[in-house]
Amino acid sequence: MENQTVTQKLEALVKLQYIDTKIDQLKKLRGDLPDEVQDLEDEMEGYKTRLGKFESDLKDLEELIKKNKEGIKEAEKLVKKYNEQQKNVKNNREYDAITKEVELQELEVQICEKRIKESKDKIESKKTEIASIETLIKERSEDLDTKKGELNDILGESQEEEKKLLEERAKAAKKIEDKLLKYYERLRGSLTNGLAVVRVVRGAAEGCNIIIPPQKIAEIREKKKIVIDEHSGRILADVDMGKIEEEPKAKKAAPVKRTKKVE
Repeated sequence: MENQTVTQKLEALVKLQYIDTKIDQLKKLRGDLPDEVQDLEDEMEGYKTRLGKFESDLKDLEELIKKNKEGIKEAEKLVKKYNEQQKNVKNNREYDAITKEVELQELEVQICEKRIKESKDKIESKKTEIASIETLIKERSEDLDTKKGELNDILGESQEEEKKLLEERAKAAKKIEDKLLKYYERLRGSLTNGLAVVRVVRGAAEGCNIIIPPQKIAEIREKKKIVIDEHSGRILADVDMGKIEEEPKAKKAAPVKRTKKVE
């Protein structure tokens, strides 16, 4: 590698970038599906948690109804008992006291009945919510199964291809000197599109569209040194010949005119 020409270094970098781009595409192809599967699984977990809470609430409400029914029975027993006692009172004071106790127990019956009604209303509401959640769980379960199936299909198709690409990448990386490879990998990690090695197309660097001066374009085409875009840090490895051929001609006359004006 020490005797590599700049052209060979650039060719090695271009090949490595090509392989990495292919690997990125494979990851992107399945990249959304794992997220979608995870989102659906999280959503399902949330529904199941809510369903468990509602079912627990139902049990609590049913237990509350049971206790209030027992409260009614107990209050009715006391009313019956006090009514019997009223028959044997010896004075108005005893009669009024027992009457007050009867009224309190009758009020207790009313309160318990009200609580039972409220609990039954809440139970109906909870049952409606439970039915709605169960429907959602069923629908999301079907979506989840579909997404998992798609993901498994893609993984089955792409894993072998990715394995081969990774093997090719390892071979390609060995042909690049350590310092240059580290720069390339660090740069790739900092770029959202992963394009660390690019061409100059229509006078601009691919991946960022920053205009490259004609002088630097000429240096890139000569391939006598590694040219770095000072704005993005990208390695400029090649030039798209498209309209670039006309640019040097158009700009050759400019320096002459400026020189004449200075003189």
